[in-house]
Amino acid sequence: MKQVSLLGCGWLGLPLAKSFLEKGYSVNGSTTSIDKISILKSEGITPFKIRLIEDNVEGEMDLFLANSEILIIDIPPKLRGDSKENFVGKIQTLLPFIEKSSVEKVLFVSSTSVYSDNNEASTEEFIPQPDSESGRQLLASEKILESNSKFKTTVVRFGGLIGQDRHPVKFLAGRKNIENPNAPINMIHQEDCIGIIQKIIDTNSWNETFNAVAPYHPSRKEYYIVKAIEYGLPLPEFDESKPSIGKLILSTKIEKVLDYTFKKVHL
Repeated sequence: MKQVSLLGCGWLGLPLAKSFLEKGYSVNGSTTSIDKISILKSEGITPFKIRLIEDNVEGEMDLFLANSEILIIDIPPKLRGDSKENFVGKIQTLLPFIEKSSVEKVLFVSSTSVYSDNNEASTEEFIPQPDSESGRQLLASEKILESNSKFKTTVVRFGGLIGQDRHPVKFLAGRKNIENPNAPINMIHQEDCIGIIQKIIDTNSWNETFNAVAPYHPSRKEYYIVKAIEYGLPLPEFDESKPSIGKLILSTKIEKVLDYTFKKVHL
């Protein structure tokens, strides 16, 4: 039986772990919450309470990685508000544990925030120039993992994450003066996130970088007004007094290299 270690069993990580179990894998899953240990266990996941900090690891990281060939890192940087954590430091702290473990392949969940809002179409060949702290730290973390010769790394840059219980229109409903009405959306459904990660592993697609965004890019104004009506929410209002800035993320490499067909296109 193959074993996967999944660092971060959150909104995406937990259903991803369940999908691996359905495929016959055994799964080691981590959480920072003691309350979630019983939830992971009840799903058939071997649970570990692990917390990465800038210069230390709290928890049994060696045991968490033991006997796994594949490690999936799904711990997004927490850099909003007053939180200014050193995410790069966390990845650097993790490296020695990976190097001495049985792990041969690492899948790093990154974000399209590594690309700047410069109104250009971005493919994986485009050199990222992030304009946010989150994007800068994610890009630096990608490079740290990719440059390590002790294991193979594949990076997946997901767009805005949506699912049955998660949609950004709920936060924008009724708001006024929303900027960049004509910028394109770059989103991906949870179901496709899981499908793409599984396809990478099934096809042994390592030492690669993939943009992962549904091939559906209406303007923010068009999209969020339609979604607000669909959800029965107050309409958002947009500021059209200045030019919109944004980016268009292209995921054609996923369709060509992985031969993956998106399940959720019209999000």
